[in-house]
Formats: sequence, structure tokens, C-alpha cells
Amino acid sequence: MQPQPQPPYDLHPADDDRPVTVDRREGPYGEVVLRRRGGGEPSEDTVFEIIANGCFLMDTSDGRSERLLIRAALGALPADRPSPALLIGGLGVGFSLVEAVAEPRWGRIAVVEREAAVIDWHREGPLTAVTAGALADPRAEIVHADLVAWLRTGPQAPQSYDALCLDIDNGPDWTVTEDNDGLYSPAGLAACAARLAPGGVLAVWSAQPSPAFEESLRNAGFTQVRTEEVTVARGVPDVVHLAVRGA
Repeated sequence: MQPQPQPPYDLHPADDDRPVTVDRREGPYGEVVLRRRGGGEPSEDTVFEIIANGCFLMDTSDGRSERLLIRAALGALPADRPSPALLIGGLGVGFSLVEAVAEPRWGRIAVVEREAAVIDWHREGPLTAVTAGALADPRAEIVHADLVAWLRTGPQAPQSYDALCLDIDNGPDWTVTEDNDGLYSPAGLAACAARLAPGGVLAVWSAQPSPAFEESLRNAGFTQVRTEEVTVARGVPDVVHLAVRGA
């Protein structure tokens, strides 16, 4: 294995608008890359992108749908549920975490992220500009683990959550790695339900609607299955699939 790049990260300015590779890592799940568009030092004009195995995942240009993921889950919970516990699957560029800590109603907030590089970029790299304040919130915890495996095994004393907000792929029909398919299978959805408290909410981000996934949620015993859309500049809208675990 090649030596892993260490800080300082490559933040030299580009000669044009082509993306600049800030950091590149090889890990157990393949290659993960942080790229930058815009000026050298982080600013309002800087856009960071995360690429996994050549597949674009997300960037810091917008974040509306990642924030909706959190807001929609909270809105689907009973208003009188005190300090609901939240699990976010996938740290990404951090918009979901930032949205969560901005809401005082949430209790403990755990983020499960399998890529050590992504965690590093937030703790000591360029993405600290996005999440430094959120990571300092005492409710927030980062768990370095593969979400699919963690949901099934987790800590020795499994914890339950009032909401699971999952954003580890481009959607149920467009996974980053083949192993992630298991999350959307009957066994994977059963593992999600087992982690949810009765009446808890499962919210899954997707780059496109998936009627087949909605049917899978119903077949897995979830109720109140619905989809919320976020219009994008071009193409089909981003969506959040929502479902509720029965009491």
C-alpha cells in the first residue's frame, strides 16, 4: 500500500476552473478523493467535492437535500418526543451533521462514516471550515465503521435511535460499492428497523426517486412511506425517502 498523504493538504490555486486534487487515499473500499474548485484558501467561492472510486458523491455547492434529510426526519417524529436520538449514516461534506446540531430538539447525534480519509478532512483538513462548530457540539459523536456492518452488529450493547438518516450512496439504485446493496435488501431494512425505537423514522437520501425502494420499505413492515423532492438545476430531483417503524 502506498504511503498515505499527510497534511498540509494541496490547496495551491488552479490556473483555471478545472478541479484540483487536494487529497487522494487508497483504503479498504477503494479510492477516495477530495477535490477543490475555486481559490486556494477556502472561501465562499471554494467548492469541495468527494469522489469515491471515480463516482461523484457530493460537493459543498448546495446541500439543500442533505439538510432536508434531517429536517424531514424530525418533522415525521411526534412533536412531544423529548430529545430524540439521531443516527446519520455517512459524514460526506457535513451538511447533514451541521443541520442536526443547529436544531436544539435533537438529543444525542451519532455519525457513522467508514472512510478514515473523510473523517480526517473534517477533523484536521479543509472541511473543518464546514463542520468545526458541529463537531464541537457535545451531542455529536463520529463513529468510524462501515454502516451496513455496524447496523447489524454495532456496539456490544445495541443502542436505539428515534431517527436514522442515511446518505452513503447516490441512492438505493446507485450504490458506491456492491457491498452497500445489503443496506437496501430485506435483511438490511430489518437491521434498520431493529435500530429504531417504536415510531422511529427512517430517512434515505437518493439522487433520484425509486418506486421499487418504496415498495421494499412497505414489504419490510414500514408505514407512512413517502418521498419528498428537492428540485435541482438539471435532471431529475434529489429525493428523501421516508418511512416509519410501527409501534
